[in-house]
Amino acid sequence: MLDTDEAAEVSAASRPRTAARRAVPARGAKVPAVARAARVLDAIAAARQPLTLAALVKALGMPKSTVHGLCATLAQASLVERLDNGSYQLGTRVMDLAHAYMARTDVTAEFQAILKTESPMPEESLVLSVLDGADIVYVGCRNGSRPFGFNFRIGMRLPANCTASGKAMLASLPAERVIDLAVTRAFYALTRRSVTRPDPLLAQLRQAASQGYAVDDEETRRGMVCIGAPIFGAASAEAVAAVAVSLPKATLTADRKALAIRTVGRLAGAISHRLGARRADTPVAAG
Repeated sequence: MLDTDEAAEVSAASRPRTAARRAVPARGAKVPAVARAARVLDAIAAARQPLTLAALVKALGMPKSTVHGLCATLAQASLVERLDNGSYQLGTRVMDLAHAYMARTDVTAEFQAILKTESPMPEESLVLSVLDGADIVYVGCRNGSRPFGFNFRIGMRLPANCTASGKAMLASLPAERVIDLAVTRAFYALTRRSVTRPDPLLAQLRQAASQGYAVDDEETRRGMVCIGAPIFGAASAEAVAAVAVSLPKATLTADRKALAIRTVGRLAGAISHRLGARRADTPVAAG
């Protein structure tokens, strides 16, 4: 069976390739279309209300056809949203990117600060991750002391539907976004126990949201169980990150599982509090 490093490499290689890889511009080179798209985003962000196409054309001094094409492309990427009256506002993907940025800065710093003062469950691995589309990316980790433990690394990417931290974050998203990821096959399996279909996955997420933590029961790797809890910031009801602990399933007694639930719930709650999350947004460690 694959270890976590091999699983990450295989899962990345197994993704459907929708387009051939294009050459990367040389350092210092500018891509005009990207620069123009950034100007569109800046204009919409600076406005106090949604902007019509005509208003954007006037503000940017670009041809109408160019602005229309840029807005259509940005809307497909969910970076802008076209309203029923034809005007444009920033899209939900902008908030996702903001969450990812914040998670890589403040959340990572708070995670590391906690580990400097304490070492909860030192024999097990603790990880901090953020959501990136249908995947999670590990931005912090403390590998455990077990000789044959499971090793994680910063930058590792795994499908969110398979992992405890991924499911903890997905549970805070609108069901429609989760269904869209499932239907478009953005989710994929790592083991026979991995869940990719919308209905059973949504059932898991509803349970995770209700109890305040999510479980990966051999869905990432055979013989490994993970418990994850979401981390919230001050500005949104959607999780900005998650903390999780992984344990060998052979050692998972009822008491050990309860300790893992309390540990991730306490850590996630402490980090959420430091980030300014409202009390109602902080995870509740059940069990």
